[in-house]
Amino acid sequence: MENKEYLGKILTIKIDRPFGTKHPKHGFIYPVNYGYVPNTISGDGEELDAYLLGVFEPLEEFEGKCIAIIHRTNDNDDKLVIVPKEKNYSDDAINALTEFQEQYFEHIIIRKEKH
Repeated sequence: MENKEYLGKILTIKIDRPFGTKHPKHGFIYPVNYGYVPNTISGDGEELDAYLLGVFEPLEEFEGKCIAIIHRTNDNDDKLVIVPKEKNYSDDAINALTEFQEQYFEHIIIRKEKH
């Protein structure tokens, strides 16, 4: 799990699948903004994907805080969970908001260890 360094960081993400748009292959509608962190590489060889939670309008770019990582245990494609700086979400809320896509994968939610 090599993406832990993003936890707690402020990141700018590019949104390539905005809130309310349709997935090009699978046809579902995105209930959240979904994008990636530019200039990164994830386990699948693509840029590191990110869910943006807490903003319910289509965006092209967003700067927010990484509060968690959805680590797929049966797929090499971690997803960052980005939120507006003043927001936070429980694991249950993250699971509910990302279920439209994560229901097809086994995953765990990774958080920053509390010291």
